[in-house]
Amino acid sequence: MSTRPTAPDESTGPAGSSGISGSTDAAPARIPWRLADMTTVEAAEAVTTGPVVILPAGAFEQHGPGMAMATDTVRAEAVADLVAAELGGRAVIGPSLPVGVSPHHLAFAGTMTLTTTTFAAVVREYVDSLYRHGWRKILVVTGHGGNNATLGTVAQDLLVTRPDLQFAWTPLTALAPDAVAGLRVGEVHGHSGEAETAQMLHLAPHLVHTDRLTPGPTATADLDPLSRLARRGHPALTVSYDRLSANGVLGDPRRATAAAGQAIVDTAVSRITAFVKEWLDT
Repeated sequence: MSTRPTAPDESTGPAGSSGISGSTDAAPARIPWRLADMTTVEAAEAVTTGPVVILPAGAFEQHGPGMAMATDTVRAEAVADLVAAELGGRAVIGPSLPVGVSPHHLAFAGTMTLTTTTFAAVVREYVDSLYRHGWRKILVVTGHGGNNATLGTVAQDLLVTRPDLQFAWTPLTALAPDAVAGLRVGEVHGHSGEAETAQMLHLAPHLVHTDRLTPGPTATADLDPLSRLARRGHPALTVSYDRLSANGVLGDPRRATAAAGQAIVDTAVSRITAFVKEWLDT
């Protein structure tokens, strides 16, 4: 599981190219477990053959001076692809949620956010559509920690509104603390830091400007008193990221390596896959 899954004929070259100069005969390969690539007939069959739907959720927000706005969505979609490949058609990838709950990043240019109410409504309406077609197991894979609280709320609500539906959600990096520890992260780390940058170097290196990677706070002494209190854990205190970090980074992304990113991704994929396999048997 060292790379994203490769569909048949994908090795022939980039989209629209056969890899031979002047030829444009080949088309991008179809990914059989993606709902978006299915016909309506195939989707009806997939309710039985792929009874779990995976919804990748991310964010459209700053990731410091060296990484793309879509970082969290890119990671979630990649992990969803890898999990679905491991499951061999027993799971379907539904549409992504590319904008998440990111008001804490709005001080940084380019960031887009949904309110918690809107994000919850979008998730519920995705679920309602899938439920109507017959799916009863839905897993949201979120690359953005800011979505977590809302996903937990949606899960509670669905116990009442859809009691025969099973709704699960998972973060990514938090599934692989052992792999993250291998990066020897600093006292303060997290957003756009060592772990996220490592994952992007593995999954989408073209979206990482390695020459622009700069550290943010790496120790509690680098934070102001309110930020130190917010980073302590519980009781929980929310502050904006421009208060935590002038450049939007927590930790030192320069320490990241693609190998460390692969270790994190592979660990997360393995643990999500194991969960879904057990879930399918219940």
